[in-house]
Amino acid sequence: MASEGPRNEDRRGAGGPGIDLDALREKYREERDKRIRADGNDQYVEIAGRHAHFEHDPWVEERFERPPVSDEVEVALIGGGFGGLLAGARLRQRGVESLRIIEKGGDVGGTWYWNRYPGVACDVESYCYLPLIEEVGTRPKQKYSPGAEIFEHCRALARRFDLYRGALFRTEVTEIRWDDEIARWIVKTDRGDRLRARFVCLAVGFLEKPKLPGIPGIADFRGVAFHTARWDYAYTGGGPGGDLDRLGDKTVGVIGTGASAVQCVPHLGASAKQLFVFQRTPAGVDVRANRPTNLEWLSSLPPGWQKRRIENFHVLTAGGWEPEDLVGDRWTDVPRRIHEAVVETGRTDLSVDELRVISERIDFEKMEEIRAHIASVVKDPATAEALKPWYRQFCKRPCFHDDYLPTFNRPNVTLVDTFGRGVERITETGVIANEKEFALDCLVFATGFEVSTEFARRAGFETIGRGGLTLSEKWKDGFETFHGLHVHGFPNCFIMSLAQSGYTLNFPYLIDLQADHIAYVVGEVLARGARAIEASREAERAWCEEVSKRGEAADLDFAERCTPSYYNDEGRPGAKTLSRNFFAGSPTEFANLLSSWRAEGSLRGMTTSPAVGPIRRSESW
Repeated sequence: MASEGPRNEDRRGAGGPGIDLDALREKYREERDKRIRADGNDQYVEIAGRHAHFEHDPWVEERFERPPVSDEVEVALIGGGFGGLLAGARLRQRGVESLRIIEKGGDVGGTWYWNRYPGVACDVESYCYLPLIEEVGTRPKQKYSPGAEIFEHCRALARRFDLYRGALFRTEVTEIRWDDEIARWIVKTDRGDRLRARFVCLAVGFLEKPKLPGIPGIADFRGVAFHTARWDYAYTGGGPGGDLDRLGDKTVGVIGTGASAVQCVPHLGASAKQLFVFQRTPAGVDVRANRPTNLEWLSSLPPGWQKRRIENFHVLTAGGWEPEDLVGDRWTDVPRRIHEAVVETGRTDLSVDELRVISERIDFEKMEEIRAHIASVVKDPATAEALKPWYRQFCKRPCFHDDYLPTFNRPNVTLVDTFGRGVERITETGVIANEKEFALDCLVFATGFEVSTEFARRAGFETIGRGGLTLSEKWKDGFETFHGLHVHGFPNCFIMSLAQSGYTLNFPYLIDLQADHIAYVVGEVLARGARAIEASREAERAWCEEVSKRGEAADLDFAERCTPSYYNDEGRPGAKTLSRNFFAGSPTEFANLLSSWRAEGSLRGMTTSPAVGPIRRSESW
């Protein structure tokens, strides 16, 4: 398969000898311990009540009214992001016409509808990240797409598969309840809707609910404050491309230094009179080297090229081997080096512990390179030192950007390193950090999204299954699913989440795997004339045991030694953390497992019951 042409990445060497591994381990431990907090995830407050305004939708007109809807569909898709879009697309491909998206935003797109902050873009290359490129006909303009292009691709997906038809936007689900007598889900919304659906697909997103730090005084600030996922362009001026022309006389503070901050800080630094970046933990910022798409190369690719490229990326990033690295970027850099180091040993019988030693050494070398890169770009030695990440590369999601680090060379930009403690307090007029108050006109929370909080909290509604059992009750002691999609006691219900499912750096890949599987199951149920389908208790237990066994084999010690993040439940990995609740295997292994299950054709592990009457469609269907 043809590559995309010359690659411009700065390919630094594999790292020289002389790294003191013991000293680095100790440094990593010291830095981790500075950041461990007794309250863990409780350090964040829910965006509700007095904080509800942080979730206000800035992309729609304030007033919106419509009459309540009361009808019935085959499939209700809760969420209009990639989950709802891909489930809808795959269902359409299997001939399911009666379906409806219910979405609280004003359009499809999910994450890419909400996130329109300046500089927003994807860190996975567009040719892998944008799903169904061949089917939709999208031609990405760059290797890494900006948010506006991804949002437009989402809209193109909706148009291509006729998913706008019947969609209910600006509508929040308040409850989903199974009615066993009629074998339908009753969906209630804040618009007074009462919908009946044979199937529901909970596609509420992996990174959808903004996360707000519970800093004392957060509600006291009298200046302008907003989350990056609800950017206030009326105040800043400009748009996603930058040029924030209303900040020339403003002092701005940013709390958070993850991916969102890495992308928006350069634009704030270029426009604000003064910018303070408050840092608890520095990001590991590597070279991005974006470039325009070679359209001649793109046009030359044979049918099926995207699937092949995506699988190549996932095999390599999971530590597998491919004869060619089709993507060739910083995501595949470390796995490639580890593979080369293993080959250099000349052995094929390396133990798990030996492989871990090699992986750790390569990781240390890589992070040393990143720290050296920071020192070479940032001119002030103290600032450069504070920006250096002291942890393993995948303790936090890596960042890739070419303008973030140079921003700290601007005279109007100040890094406020809190030495792992975080901001102490927010006042009416600013922020207190390191026992000093910083007066601000504007405060931006670049604090990411809730990942490991309860599903109902992130979804914004409760799901009530057979016998009144809620999903929160079902999962109170840990996740229980079959294939990460089906839950015993919740018939005809599909949950698109990370819980006990495959995990990948490229979320749309997993989402599409789930969507394709859901469409198959729905198609089989309809073809067989079944009333309902549900995971058996035995199958659920077996899957839980499989996930647990794989989790025990995974390197839990790695998660425990990592600096706090959502990857390890803020430094306290346990049964419900990201590192312990997903299928511990490569994404392609998870894909093959689902594919083999479908190929059997027996719906093994699922129970079905006879149908109850035809579905009743309203005139709109």
